[in-house]
Amino acid sequence: MKYSLILSLVVVFAACKSDQDKADATGTFEADEILVSAEYTGVIKDLQIEEGQMVQSGQFYGYIDSVQLFLKLKQLEAQRKVILSKQPDVAAQLSVLYAQLEQAKREKKRLDALFEGKAATAKQRDDAGSAVAIIENQIRSTESVLKTSVRGLNEELQPIEIQMEQMKDQLSKCRISSPVDGTVLVKYMDKGELISIGKPIYKVASLKQVYLRAYVTGDQFASLKLGQEMQIRVDDGKGNFRKYKGQLTWISDKAEFTPKTIQTKDERANLVYAIKVKTANDGYLKSGMYGELIF
Repeated sequence: MKYSLILSLVVVFAACKSDQDKADATGTFEADEILVSAEYTGVIKDLQIEEGQMVQSGQFYGYIDSVQLFLKLKQLEAQRKVILSKQPDVAAQLSVLYAQLEQAKREKKRLDALFEGKAATAKQRDDAGSAVAIIENQIRSTESVLKTSVRGLNEELQPIEIQMEQMKDQLSKCRISSPVDGTVLVKYMDKGELISIGKPIYKVASLKQVYLRAYVTGDQFASLKLGQEMQIRVDDGKGNFRKYKGQLTWISDKAEFTPKTIQTKDERANLVYAIKVKTANDGYLKSGMYGELIF
Protein backbone atom coordinates (compact mmCIF):
# COMPACT_ATOMS: atom_id res chain seq x y z
CA MET A 1 0.00 0.00 0.00
CA LYS A 2 2.91 2.29 0.71
CA TYR A 3 4.29 1.84 -2.80
CA SER A 4 0.80 2.24 -4.30
CA LEU A 5 0.35 5.57 -2.51
CA ILE A 6 3.72 6.85 -3.73
CA LEU A 7 2.94 5.75 -7.25
CA SER A 8 -0.43 7.52 -7.13
CA LEU A 9 1.19 10.75 -5.91
CA VAL A 10 3.77 10.58 -8.71
CA VAL A 11 1.04 10.08 -11.30
CA VAL A 12 -1.02 13.00 -9.89
CA PHE A 13 2.06 15.26 -9.78
CA ALA A 14 3.02 14.34 -13.33
CA ALA A 15 -0.54 15.02 -14.52
CA CYS A 16 -0.59 18.44 -12.82
CA LYS A 17 2.81 19.29 -14.26
CA SER A 18 1.62 18.19 -17.71
CA ASP A 19 -1.42 20.47 -17.46
CA GLN A 20 0.78 23.38 -16.39
CA ASP A 21 3.19 22.79 -19.27
CA LYS A 22 0.42 22.53 -21.85
CA ALA A 23 0.06 25.66 -23.97
CA ASP A 24 -3.28 27.29 -24.69
CA ALA A 25 -2.32 27.82 -28.32
CA THR A 26 0.66 27.39 -30.60
CA GLY A 27 1.85 28.99 -33.80
CA THR A 28 4.78 30.46 -35.69
CA PHE A 29 6.44 33.85 -35.59
CA GLU A 30 6.01 36.42 -38.35
CA ALA A 31 7.74 39.74 -38.98
CA ASP A 32 6.74 42.89 -40.82
CA GLU A 33 8.07 42.44 -44.35
CA ILE A 34 8.93 45.43 -46.53
CA LEU A 35 9.53 45.26 -50.26
CA VAL A 36 12.23 47.78 -51.22
CA SER A 37 11.69 48.93 -54.81
CA ALA A 38 13.59 51.17 -57.21
CA GLU A 39 12.67 54.86 -57.29
CA TYR A 40 14.66 55.58 -60.45
CA THR A 41 15.30 53.83 -63.75
CA GLY A 42 18.88 52.86 -64.63
CA VAL A 43 21.67 50.34 -64.27
CA ILE A 44 22.54 49.18 -60.74
CA LYS A 45 26.17 50.19 -60.32
CA ASP A 46 26.64 48.75 -56.85
CA LEU A 47 24.58 46.53 -54.53
CA GLN A 48 26.13 45.31 -51.27
CA ILE A 49 23.20 43.14 -50.14
CA GLU A 50 22.89 39.38 -49.68
CA GLU A 51 20.07 37.19 -48.42
CA GLY A 52 20.25 36.70 -44.66
CA GLN A 53 22.27 39.89 -44.20
CA MET A 54 21.43 42.22 -41.33
CA VAL A 55 20.80 45.78 -42.54
CA GLN A 56 20.41 49.07 -40.71
CA SER A 57 17.84 51.78 -41.27
CA GLY A 58 19.12 54.67 -43.39
CA GLN A 59 22.36 52.89 -44.33
CA PHE A 60 23.22 52.91 -48.05
CA TYR A 61 23.96 49.57 -49.69
CA GLY A 62 24.23 50.51 -53.37
CA TYR A 63 23.19 52.97 -56.03
CA ILE A 64 21.67 53.26 -59.50
CA ASP A 65 23.58 55.02 -62.29
CA SER A 66 23.06 58.78 -61.83
CA VAL A 67 25.70 60.38 -64.10
CA GLN A 68 23.17 62.14 -66.32
CA LEU A 69 21.33 63.54 -63.31
CA PHE A 70 24.60 64.82 -61.85
CA LEU A 71 25.59 66.53 -65.11
CA LYS A 72 22.14 68.13 -65.38
CA LEU A 73 22.50 69.45 -61.85
CA LYS A 74 25.90 70.96 -62.71
CA GLN A 75 24.39 72.65 -65.76
CA LEU A 76 21.62 74.18 -63.66
CA GLU A 77 24.16 75.39 -61.09
CA ALA A 78 26.09 77.15 -63.88
CA GLN A 79 22.91 78.84 -65.12
CA ARG A 80 22.13 79.96 -61.60
CA LYS A 81 25.58 81.54 -61.23
CA VAL A 82 25.12 83.47 -64.48
CA ILE A 83 21.81 84.93 -63.29
CA LEU A 84 23.24 85.82 -59.89
CA SER A 85 26.13 87.63 -61.56
CA LYS A 86 23.61 89.93 -63.28
CA GLN A 87 22.00 91.03 -60.05
CA PRO A 88 22.92 94.62 -59.18
CA ASP A 89 24.46 95.58 -55.88
CA VAL A 90 21.63 97.81 -54.70
CA ALA A 91 23.36 99.02 -51.55
CA ALA A 92 26.59 99.93 -53.36
CA GLN A 93 24.83 101.87 -56.12
CA LEU A 94 22.62 103.79 -53.71
CA SER A 95 25.44 104.57 -51.29
CA VAL A 96 26.92 107.11 -53.75
CA LEU A 97 23.59 108.93 -54.08
CA TYR A 98 23.05 108.92 -50.31
CA ALA A 99 26.51 110.46 -49.85
CA GLN A 100 25.61 113.18 -52.38
CA LEU A 101 22.32 113.77 -50.58
CA GLU A 102 24.06 114.27 -47.23
CA GLN A 103 26.44 116.75 -48.83
CA ALA A 104 23.54 118.62 -50.46
CA LYS A 105 21.67 118.80 -47.15
CA ARG A 106 24.72 120.23 -45.38
CA GLU A 107 25.13 122.82 -48.15
CA LYS A 108 21.46 123.78 -47.89
CA LYS A 109 21.74 124.11 -44.12
CA ARG A 110 24.80 126.33 -44.52
CA LEU A 111 23.08 128.59 -47.08
CA ASP A 112 19.95 128.80 -44.91
CA ALA A 113 22.13 130.14 -42.11
CA LEU A 114 23.87 132.56 -44.45
CA PHE A 115 20.54 133.72 -45.82
CA GLU A 116 19.32 134.44 -42.27
CA GLY A 117 22.46 136.50 -41.74
CA LYS A 118 21.90 138.23 -45.06
CA ALA A 119 25.14 136.78 -46.36
CA ALA A 120 23.52 134.73 -49.15
CA THR A 121 20.84 135.42 -51.69
CA ALA A 122 17.43 133.79 -51.94
CA LYS A 123 18.43 132.22 -55.25
CA GLN A 124 21.42 130.50 -53.64
CA ARG A 125 19.19 129.13 -50.89
CA ASP A 126 16.57 127.93 -53.41
CA ASP A 127 19.22 126.32 -55.60
CA ALA A 128 20.51 124.40 -52.59
CA GLY A 129 16.97 123.19 -51.81
CA SER A 130 16.48 122.15 -55.44
CA ALA A 131 19.72 120.17 -55.37
CA VAL A 132 18.46 118.19 -52.36
CA ALA A 133 15.12 117.48 -54.06
CA ILE A 134 16.83 116.37 -57.28
CA ILE A 135 19.05 113.86 -55.47
CA GLU A 136 16.09 112.51 -53.48
CA ASN A 137 14.22 111.95 -56.75
CA GLN A 138 17.27 110.21 -58.19
CA ILE A 139 17.39 107.89 -55.18
CA ARG A 140 13.72 106.96 -55.52
CA SER A 141 14.06 106.41 -59.26
CA THR A 142 17.22 104.32 -58.88
CA GLU A 143 15.66 102.22 -56.12
CA SER A 144 12.64 101.51 -58.30
CA VAL A 145 14.80 100.48 -61.27
CA LEU A 146 17.08 98.29 -59.16
CA LYS A 147 14.19 96.58 -57.38
CA THR A 148 12.49 95.86 -60.69
CA SER A 149 15.72 94.38 -62.03
CA VAL A 150 16.26 92.23 -58.94
CA ARG A 151 12.66 91.05 -59.00
CA GLY A 152 12.93 90.05 -62.66
CA LEU A 153 16.16 88.14 -62.07
CA ASN A 154 14.67 86.38 -59.04
CA GLU A 155 11.69 85.29 -61.13
CA GLU A 156 14.12 84.00 -63.75
CA LEU A 157 16.08 82.21 -61.02
CA GLN A 158 13.11 80.50 -59.35
CA PRO A 159 12.38 77.80 -61.98
CA ILE A 160 16.08 76.92 -62.13
CA GLU A 161 16.25 76.46 -58.37
CA ILE A 162 13.12 74.29 -58.50
CA GLN A 163 14.75 72.13 -61.18
CA MET A 164 17.87 71.87 -59.02
CA GLU A 165 15.80 70.59 -56.10
CA GLN A 166 14.16 68.07 -58.43
CA MET A 167 17.58 66.84 -59.57
CA LYS A 168 18.78 66.53 -55.97
CA ASP A 169 15.65 64.57 -55.06
CA GLN A 170 16.14 62.22 -58.02
CA LEU A 171 19.80 61.77 -57.10
CA SER A 172 18.81 60.77 -53.57
CA LYS A 173 16.41 58.20 -55.01
CA CYS A 174 19.30 56.57 -56.89
CA ARG A 175 20.72 55.45 -53.55
CA ILE A 176 19.67 52.01 -52.37
CA SER A 177 19.09 51.91 -48.62
CA SER A 178 17.09 50.08 -45.99
CA PRO A 179 13.99 51.70 -44.47
CA VAL A 180 14.25 49.59 -41.28
CA ASP A 181 16.65 47.57 -39.18
CA GLY A 182 16.14 43.96 -40.17
CA THR A 183 17.17 40.93 -42.18
CA VAL A 184 17.22 40.59 -45.96
CA LEU A 185 14.82 37.81 -46.91
CA VAL A 186 14.98 37.83 -50.71
CA LYS A 187 17.30 39.55 -53.18
CA TYR A 188 15.69 40.16 -56.58
CA MET A 189 18.36 42.17 -58.45
CA ASP A 190 22.15 42.13 -58.87
CA LYS A 191 24.84 44.63 -59.74
CA GLY A 192 24.88 45.48 -63.46
CA GLU A 193 21.20 44.80 -64.08
CA LEU A 194 18.85 47.39 -65.56
CA ILE A 195 16.01 48.30 -63.23
CA SER A 196 12.93 50.47 -63.67
CA ILE A 197 10.87 52.51 -61.21
CA GLY A 198 8.73 50.30 -58.97
CA LYS A 199 10.64 47.09 -59.66
CA PRO A 200 11.62 45.28 -56.40
CA ILE A 201 15.29 45.14 -55.41
CA TYR A 202 15.04 43.13 -52.19
CA LYS A 203 12.71 42.23 -49.34
CA VAL A 204 13.59 42.99 -45.73
CA ALA A 205 11.93 41.88 -42.50
CA SER A 206 11.90 44.14 -39.47
CA LEU A 207 12.82 42.03 -36.44
CA LYS A 208 12.66 44.64 -33.67
CA GLN A 209 9.24 43.27 -32.87
CA VAL A 210 7.64 40.08 -34.13
CA TYR A 211 4.19 38.53 -34.09
CA LEU A 212 3.21 35.04 -33.04
CA ARG A 213 0.39 33.91 -35.30
CA ALA A 214 -1.59 31.27 -33.42
CA TYR A 215 -5.01 29.65 -33.60
CA VAL A 216 -7.65 29.39 -30.87
CA THR A 217 -10.90 27.45 -30.59
CA GLY A 218 -14.36 28.96 -30.41
CA ASP A 219 -14.43 28.53 -26.61
CA GLN A 220 -11.14 30.40 -26.23
CA PHE A 221 -12.17 33.02 -28.78
CA ALA A 222 -14.97 34.32 -26.54
CA SER A 223 -12.56 35.15 -23.70
CA LEU A 224 -10.04 37.12 -25.79
CA LYS A 225 -9.86 40.88 -26.25
CA LEU A 226 -7.47 43.23 -28.04
CA GLY A 227 -4.64 44.51 -25.88
CA GLN A 228 -4.76 41.45 -23.62
CA GLU A 229 -1.43 40.51 -22.07
CA MET A 230 -0.18 36.99 -22.74
CA GLN A 231 2.93 34.92 -22.17
CA ILE A 232 4.91 33.60 -25.10
CA ARG A 233 7.40 30.82 -24.64
CA VAL A 234 9.92 29.32 -27.02
CA ASP A 235 12.04 26.19 -26.68
CA ASP A 236 15.63 27.19 -25.94
CA GLY A 237 17.02 23.87 -27.26
CA LYS A 238 18.13 22.76 -23.79
CA GLY A 239 14.84 21.42 -22.52
CA ASN A 240 13.71 24.75 -21.09
CA PHE A 241 11.71 27.72 -22.35
CA ARG A 242 12.59 31.31 -23.14
CA LYS A 243 9.65 33.45 -22.02
CA TYR A 244 8.42 36.75 -23.46
CA LYS A 245 5.63 39.19 -22.66
CA GLY A 246 3.14 39.52 -25.49
CA GLN A 247 0.14 41.66 -26.35
CA LEU A 248 -2.83 40.55 -28.45
CA THR A 249 -3.02 42.94 -31.42
CA TRP A 250 -5.30 41.17 -33.91
CA ILE A 251 -8.17 38.70 -33.81
CA SER A 252 -9.69 37.26 -36.95
CA ASP A 253 -13.46 37.65 -37.20
CA LYS A 254 -13.75 34.59 -39.44
CA ALA A 255 -13.34 30.95 -38.49
CA GLU A 256 -11.18 28.64 -40.59
CA PHE A 257 -10.24 24.99 -40.60
CA THR A 258 -7.36 24.07 -38.31
CA PRO A 259 -4.01 24.23 -40.18
CA LYS A 260 -2.34 20.84 -40.28
CA THR A 261 0.79 22.16 -38.62
CA ILE A 262 -1.06 23.80 -35.72
CA GLN A 263 -2.29 22.13 -32.55
CA THR A 264 -4.78 23.92 -30.32
CA LYS A 265 -5.92 23.30 -26.80
CA ASP A 266 -8.92 21.41 -28.08
CA GLU A 267 -7.48 19.21 -30.82
CA ARG A 268 -10.94 17.90 -31.70
CA ALA A 269 -12.12 21.33 -32.93
CA ASN A 270 -12.48 21.62 -36.67
CA LEU A 271 -12.81 25.42 -36.84
CA VAL A 272 -10.41 27.86 -35.22
CA TYR A 273 -9.72 31.60 -35.20
CA ALA A 274 -6.36 33.17 -36.04
CA ILE A 275 -4.81 35.70 -33.66
CA LYS A 276 -1.59 37.69 -33.58
CA VAL A 277 0.39 38.46 -30.45
CA LYS A 278 3.11 41.12 -30.59
CA THR A 279 6.33 40.88 -28.60
CA ALA A 280 9.67 42.67 -28.48
CA ASN A 281 12.50 40.69 -30.01
CA ASP A 282 15.80 40.26 -28.20
CA GLY A 283 17.41 38.87 -31.33
CA TYR A 284 16.58 35.24 -30.61
CA LEU A 285 13.20 35.08 -32.35
CA LYS A 286 13.14 34.43 -36.10
CA SER A 287 10.42 34.29 -38.74
CA GLY A 288 8.94 30.80 -38.97
CA MET A 289 10.09 29.81 -35.47
CA TYR A 290 7.61 27.77 -33.42
CA GLY A 291 6.13 29.36 -30.28
CA GLU A 292 3.50 28.72 -27.62
CA LEU A 293 0.93 30.98 -25.98
CA ILE A 294 -0.35 30.92 -22.42
CA PHE A 295 -3.38 33.11 -21.66
